[in-house]
Amino acid sequence: MICGRWRKPLLLLSAFYALLPCQAQNPKWMEDSLAAARDELRQRPDSIDLRLKKAGWNLRMGDYEYAKAEYDEVLRKDPGNPAALYFRAFTNTKLGRYKFARLDYTNLLTIVPGHFEALLGLALLNDLDNRKTEAMDQANMLVEQFPDSAVAYAARAGMELERKQYLLAEYDYTQALLRDPTNEEYILSRIHIYIVGQRWTEARRDLDLLVSWGVPRTSLQAYYEAIREKKPRK
Repeated sequence: MICGRWRKPLLLLSAFYALLPCQAQNPKWMEDSLAAARDELRQRPDSIDLRLKKAGWNLRMGDYEYAKAEYDEVLRKDPGNPAALYFRAFTNTKLGRYKFARLDYTNLLTIVPGHFEALLGLALLNDLDNRKTEAMDQANMLVEQFPDSAVAYAARAGMELERKQYLLAEYDYTQALLRDPTNEEYILSRIHIYIVGQRWTEARRDLDLLVSWGVPRTSLQAYYEAIREKKPRK
């Protein structure tokens, strides 16, 4: 659900960022699932698959230290496990351990060259770690290597938006929407660009498009108000 003041959109992260907890308390079904995974692992402590399963639930619930401990154990037994390297890199990023996250992504790319999510994660990590030039170079490479990927275009657009390169960001979000036409976050990001550029007609067009998709107008009210407040009256 879209809510809150119209805001500068966050950088797009890869699909696994959807694992982030989205509320203060985790639903009971998630707690039950974690408990079940813990019980299964207790019965079969040598199972890498079960340990990865439990770590996944730890991630979903925001228990990053617990998740990291599980990935550490998996990698102790299987140093080249791609899933453990990938998600430990994410976990280390969440814990602010950028050096270790970068090492995990690099090791994963050595094992699986061209791994899209690892390349994306590394680019976003470098952007987060203020290695801006390197991050943008990697984002450009992603678009070149994966020209059909909406995520690649949106990731680069997020970096451009952060740098206030609005025309470039608009182009990339539009390209992302050509590949993923119903992505609400891409539309919202483009609306932000239109409002910043005082392009009220385009902003309203995209807002009305979201409403036509079934997004409650009330959740977009702040955007509509921004247009009304700033648009010159005739």
